[in-house]
Amino acid sequence: MAPRIRRATPADAGALAALAEASFVEAFGHLYPPEDLEAFLRGAYTVERQREVLGSPDEAVWLLEDDGAAVGYVHAGPCGLPNPAVAPADGEVKRMYVLASHQSGGWGGRLMDLAEQWLLAGGAPAIWIGVWSGNHGAQRVYARRGYVQVGEHTFPVGRVIDREFTLRRGPALA
Repeated sequence: MAPRIRRATPADAGALAALAEASFVEAFGHLYPPEDLEAFLRGAYTVERQREVLGSPDEAVWLLEDDGAAVGYVHAGPCGLPNPAVAPADGEVKRMYVLASHQSGGWGGRLMDLAEQWLLAGGAPAIWIGVWSGNHGAQRVYARRGYVQVGEHTFPVGRVIDREFTLRRGPALA
């Protein structure tokens, strides 16, 4: 059976929590001391937190599944990035991960398309993304999609404070 993408529901909270943790650890776990990584994971990817996200009418998550197992996801909603240019109606692609086993098949692009289309259909005039300053591959992908860096912000993982780039796609800023 070929991989498929579907909109997640609150019943998927456990699968999303497990995938979110696994994908973050796979991509970035090597960057942090174990105690900092564990502290971050305990707060960011709990089943309860994912159930809240999946139950919110203002947020949407799509899962990429292969043979019934979640192997990628995208999470979109209102922009929460700390930038003074964020407008109340702006949207954000909050997270987008595909496990290494399913990368390079175009799945990330399909997930991004769904998130962007959903945000735009909901009236978002601009879409924002935060990306780790050291993730050059993701930065290139986002630049090809029309995102430009408009600022920086920090992202704490335990006691480690990462430098993140704030990217935006939409009408030119005044």
